[in-house]
This record gives sequence, structure tokens and C-alpha cells, in this order.
Amino acid sequence: MLILGIDPGSRHTGFGLVRRRGARLEAVQFGRLSASPRASLSARLGVLAADLDELLDALRPGAVAIESAFLGMNPRSLMVLSQARGALLGVVGRRGIEVFEYSPAEVKNTVTGNGKAGKEQVARMVEMLLGLRGEGVAGDAADALAVAICCAHRRPLETLMEAARE
Repeated sequence: MLILGIDPGSRHTGFGLVRRRGARLEAVQFGRLSASPRASLSARLGVLAADLDELLDALRPGAVAIESAFLGMNPRSLMVLSQARGALLGVVGRRGIEVFEYSPAEVKNTVTGNGKAGKEQVARMVEMLLGLRGEGVAGDAADALAVAICCAHRRPLETLMEAARE
């Protein structure tokens, strides 16, 4: 199964495609989508949404995992991040791709064992877990790969829990 992790932002959105093969995970592709910081918010979101649409055409993931907004942010940043998430989720939703959402603490805990881990620790663990040592995965892409890893590890349990509720 291919899982596309997304670390949303209004200027830069990280993405990371992970393939699960049995118990092993491998990074297929990762990077970031960027919009001009001089453009208006609506223009930036339009660029990011269009770029994600093209990426979905190229990568064809079976699921998308996205980081949720967290309440510790200042209200303006939270609002802008929420708008970015909405624009990106709209693109995914229009295609009918299953979406999984995880908080930053859930992602960090799954990847590092510490829900309060720093960005550098998360990036190092992502590189170790995916065998990317020495490739220098950039921050946005590392965060997106971490979201995809979180989904790959948690999804089987979530599926079992849903089946038990039925």
C-alpha cells in the first residue's frame, strides 16, 4: 500500500510517499510543494492545491495521512494553517482517497517514542526507519514522511478497532 504523508503549510507543504511491504517501510518519493511568499493567501493556496492535484496524478496513493493543526499555535497561524489544510483536503476529498489525520504529538510519539520530540530527532528517526541515512531529508519532507510512517503503523490497529465496533 502507498501512503502519502502531508505536512501542510500555506507557503510550503511537505510530502512523503511511503510503501509498506510486510513489516518494512520504504520511501518512494518526498519533497515539498512551494508557493511564492509574496502572493496572496488565496493565490498560494491555489498553487499548493494545483501542485497536490498533479502529485496525486503522478503518485496514485491508496491513502493520504495529514498532520492536524494543534491548539498551541497563535490564533492567526492556526487559522492560516487550517485554511491550508482545507484547501489540500478538498483536493484529496474530490478524488475519494481515504484520509487519516494525526496530531503532531501522535506522529512524534509513533516515530520517536516521545510525543514532544524536536524536529531534528524526528528527522533522524525518519531517516533511520526508512533507510535514508546520509540523504539529508529536508524538514517539511521529513515531517511528511513521519506522518506517513505514523499512518502505516497505526492504520492496522485502527482497522481492527473499527471492525470490533461493528
